[in-house]
Amino acid sequence: EIRLSLVGSEMCIRDRGGSAGAAEPFKDRRSQHPVRSHPPEAHWRRARQVYRGGLSIMAEKNLEQMKEAVAEIREKMAAAAREAGRDPATVQLCAACKTRTAQTVAASAALPIDVFGENHVQELCANFDAGAYCGKPSHFIGHLQTNKIKKVLGRASLIQSVDSEHLLNAIEKEAAKAGIVQDVLLEVNIGGEESKTGVAPEALWPLLDAAAAQEHIRVKGLMAIPPVNDDDARNRRYLAEVYKLFVQAGERGYSNVSMETLSMGMSGDFENAIREGATLVRIGTAIYGERDYSKK
Repeated sequence: EIRLSLVGSEMCIRDRGGSAGAAEPFKDRRSQHPVRSHPPEAHWRRARQVYRGGLSIMAEKNLEQMKEAVAEIREKMAAAAREAGRDPATVQLCAACKTRTAQTVAASAALPIDVFGENHVQELCANFDAGAYCGKPSHFIGHLQTNKIKKVLGRASLIQSVDSEHLLNAIEKEAAKAGIVQDVLLEVNIGGEESKTGVAPEALWPLLDAAAAQEHIRVKGLMAIPPVNDDDARNRRYLAEVYKLFVQAGERGYSNVSMETLSMGMSGDFENAIREGATLVRIGTAIYGERDYSKK
């Protein structure tokens, strides 16, 4: 029987034998780094969540709803990839878990989710320190203030939202102090929206040049949030423009720039994003349901 429990500071999957993260490791779809495998189908029929020895406030039907939602998302992801002539295994699912409790995040970690994305530093710290990701990678996907970089380093394997030389230099400084090399994505504001962060497409190249000069930063790709609209063709044009930048950036030949990850597409447009070349989609509402901001 699979249970979610707290062991020391880590919430993780346990089986009857009591071993944390019971299922055997498997290989990440996008690389050769081992990541935690997903529990088999049969385990979910008897799934229970236990937190600090007590029954979670999350009803079992919500666990089942998340399972069904992720299964449906995975099916749509695979279909979109095949439609574009791509291998579905080349596209990762990032669960955007903004405002979700550690219990909810830990429960969803048992599902076929590849990585967790956090918008707020305090939530990244709380969930990471509680072991809510159950060994899966965590990314930072929100606007990052320079005075909070220290808290993100060591907790986020990838910072997806680098959008200025000022932030870039601050990350370089803190990464050098910590003796690490931090992986980042450069964020592009493809629609030129004042309400969104990210560099304008024409400003990407000087930012990329600056990033390539850093010793403690590796650029792994691009991130973008296209304008919200109901015009499917227009949405795909924005996504295609980001992919074009992604390809062009990879052709510049910098030693510490490797265009491996194109993060674009959310609950409303992830299928189009995959059709246009996304390698990672960030989905929150479609997995967890509507957010309750009154709890924050």
